[in-house]
Amino acid sequence: MPADTPTWDPDRYLRHAGHRARPFADLLARVPDLPTQPPDRPRIADLGCGPGNVTTLLAGRWPTARITGYDNSAEMLDRAHVDHEGPTAGGGRLDFAPADARTWTPGEPHDLIVSNATLQWVPGHAERFADWTAALKPGGTLAFQVPGNFDAPSHRLMRALAVSPRWRDRLEGVLRHADAVLSPAAYHERLTALGCAADVWETTYLHLLHGPDPVLDWVEGTGLRPVLTALGDDPAAREAFVAEYRTALRAAYPPGPHGTVFPFRRVFAVARRGD
Repeated sequence: MPADTPTWDPDRYLRHAGHRARPFADLLARVPDLPTQPPDRPRIADLGCGPGNVTTLLAGRWPTARITGYDNSAEMLDRAHVDHEGPTAGGGRLDFAPADARTWTPGEPHDLIVSNATLQWVPGHAERFADWTAALKPGGTLAFQVPGNFDAPSHRLMRALAVSPRWRDRLEGVLRHADAVLSPAAYHERLTALGCAADVWETTYLHLLHGPDPVLDWVEGTGLRPVLTALGDDPAAREAFVAEYRTALRAAYPPGPHGTVFPFRRVFAVARRGD
C-alpha cells in the first residue's frame, strides 16, 4: 500500500476475514496455469498482502512456488511474518517484505503478480500496469480485484459527514472518492492495450453480517481507517465522528430477521501476457 495510507489494525481487519477472502478465491479461480511448471518453482508476488491470510491461498494452489507478499504496513507485515511465513507443503517458500505499490517493480521475471483490494489506495495505479506486465514471463498473469462500492451508502455517508461543517477543516481530502478505481471497461481497455488477453468482470456480494452495528465494524477495519488515523490524536473527536456515522449507517443498513445484508460490489481483472 502507498506510503501515506492510514495505520492498520490486523485484528480488526481479520474480524471479517471469511467475507474478505471470498473475492480473492474467486479471482484465483480465473487465473490460468502458470508458465513455470513443477518441478521448477514459479515466482509469485502478492502486492498489498495485508496480514497474509489470503496469500496462503496462493501457496495452496501453487505449493512449489516462491511467493512474496508485499505491504507497507508494519503492523500487517508483523502479523504475516508470525502467522504465515515459512516453507510450503510442496517445497516452495512463502515470505513477506515491505514495499510501496506506487513504486514497486519486480526485480526478476514473475509468473503471477496478484493484488487483492489494494490498488484503490494507489492513485494512478493503472499507470503501473505497463511495468508489472513487462515483468511477467511469457504466458504470465497480472490479476487483481478492487472494491467498486464507492457510491454505496457506506462510502457516501462517510464522505458527506467528513465534509460537513463540523468536520471538513480536519477531514477534507482525507477520503477516497468514486474515481479511486476505474470502470471494468476502462481496466479492460488499459490491459488489452498492453497486449494482454484480459478477462474483466464485476460481482456484487450480499454479505450477511451479524452483531451490533456490523457495517460499522466492517468499515472500521478498512474504509474508515483514514478518518480514524486523521483524528488519532483526539479520542473525543474520533468517538464523536464514529457516533454520527453509526447513526447514519443504522438507517442505511437496518438489520433483518437473519442479520444485516451488506451489498458489496467488486471489480476483477485477469490479464495474461502473450506467449
